[in-house]
Amino acid sequence: MPEPVQTIIATDCGSTTTKAILIEGDGETYRLVARGEAPTTVEAPFDDVTVGVLNALNELEDLTGRAFTRGGKPALPRASDQDGMDIYLSTSSAGGGLQMLVAGVMKNMTAESAQRAALGAGAIVIDVLAVDDGRREYQRVERIRGIRPDMILMSGGTDGGTTQHLLDLAETLRAADPRPRLGKSYRLPVVYAGNVAARDGVAGILGELVELEFVDNLRPVLERENLGPARHAIHELFLRHVMAQAPGYDKLLTWVSAPVMPTPHAVGLMVQAVAEEEGAGVLAVDIGGATTDVFSVFGGEFVRTVSANLGMSYSVCNVLAEAGTANIKRWVPMTMNDFTLRNRLRNKMIRPTTIPQTTEDLLVEQAVAREALRLAFIHHQELATGLKGVQQQRDIGAALAQSEAGGTQVNLFDLGLIIGSGGVLSHAPRRHQAALMMVDAFLPVGVTMLAVDSIFMMPQLGVLSQQYPDIARQVFRRDCLIPLGPVIAPLGPVTDGEDVMTVRVEPADGNPVEVTVRGGELHRLPLARDAKARLTVRPARGLDLGEGKGKVIERAITGGVVGILLDGRGRPLQLPDDDTKRAERLRTWLEAAGAAGDAD
Repeated sequence: MPEPVQTIIATDCGSTTTKAILIEGDGETYRLVARGEAPTTVEAPFDDVTVGVLNALNELEDLTGRAFTRGGKPALPRASDQDGMDIYLSTSSAGGGLQMLVAGVMKNMTAESAQRAALGAGAIVIDVLAVDDGRREYQRVERIRGIRPDMILMSGGTDGGTTQHLLDLAETLRAADPRPRLGKSYRLPVVYAGNVAARDGVAGILGELVELEFVDNLRPVLERENLGPARHAIHELFLRHVMAQAPGYDKLLTWVSAPVMPTPHAVGLMVQAVAEEEGAGVLAVDIGGATTDVFSVFGGEFVRTVSANLGMSYSVCNVLAEAGTANIKRWVPMTMNDFTLRNRLRNKMIRPTTIPQTTEDLLVEQAVAREALRLAFIHHQELATGLKGVQQQRDIGAALAQSEAGGTQVNLFDLGLIIGSGGVLSHAPRRHQAALMMVDAFLPVGVTMLAVDSIFMMPQLGVLSQQYPDIARQVFRRDCLIPLGPVIAPLGPVTDGEDVMTVRVEPADGNPVEVTVRGGELHRLPLARDAKARLTVRPARGLDLGEGKGKVIERAITGGVVGILLDGRGRPLQLPDDDTKRAERLRTWLEAAGAAGDAD
């Protein structure tokens, strides 16, 4: 580990807001001290991202009464306890983040691997081109000319296989003559991660047109995926080319103590660190106004997806269009006609910065959030797949069954922790509401811990984890993550009123509690944050908690601010068709989960 430090400042330059955090410690114990933010200034009239950075640092100065700037830049090194910092780090998604075009031979094979590589490196994939994508050649050329990416990732073919399709893709790129989104004086970076036998041919076609970088094949053989080299090259080219063209980033790069990371890449690093610490699968979601990012680690495999059309403000009508009115209405605990619901969501889209003013507004917003999260999760499962020659169609039922060869790698029985972030989850009036939204959207099975990222520090902590992993983990656990508590839910259909499971909780400090949960019921038991308990659950015959149908499970569990949720609603979850009965059932569940009411 590097030399002990006392004062750390990290910023995240977002698309609208630049957020700065101050962490301090004595070499052993570290805590978040203060947080400041300011509008991001990558666009006119400032055209300099560092203006927003300095403004965020100035807010930290106002909050603490100390000096963190010196000579118009971060005060490095630290001069005293009241002047300066030991290290300064930053992440960025300003200016739209890293926008990439992905090109592969087969859409559901090598192009899908390329998409996983780009997303895992923190990119937004703006299009996927493939020989079998159904477009004509002139349509592909028109599309490439129209999107102006920051970078292109080109893949396809196994090593030693045919090269003609790759050469055809290279000819398509040459005909389109793609231009970069930022800057006019440099050549567009293209990462080639395909069949090594085609490198010379691709270089002959594209070498004078673009900045070509060769890396190991993403799919050297059909049964193996090798994403690391491509992700590393994307990160390096992002720093060397893309960041250098964005307004003010050349200056920011001279300030930081370590390379600037794309925000999603930093979040992914933190999710991977948490999964390693937990020794179990981890799912993290960030639901924003325009997009929903989902990150997962199962069996050591990291996957990130971006649902660019699913969000809570700018993209709220896309959620309506994709989910349908009926699917959103099924989560609204009052009767509402389709016309009223659509108008509410249209108003939100044209006034994206508004927040719910009434309890009814809040319930509608949380209904939309459930569908946005559900759809983003299905999208994530479709990309987090095993490697087979032919991709198979999958749905949520197949994901739960976990038996389909080549199906999703997201095994809900292996899921130990779900982390929610984004305004609708992190700033829900009651933490119980955030917990219930995640349970309804993801339908976890077995025993799964729920948590929220209170102020979205995961990007800053992710970049910090590369130099000071112990400090990042400390601050993440103590100041970033708010544990909500575990949810216990068996896999399988249930019948209303019939026994689903018998649950016994033996707290380390306190009296044992035993509850029988029946079909259609939701229960909540108290177990304070950080409190330990022994859990024993006996599921009904035909229901599975991870050890097999009807098999008893025993677990050591830790409490949270919500407590323990006992979910007897079955998987898949069924809601009454009658609007009045459905609304009554939803209200019952809200009250049982402690989610009714406006604030904690």
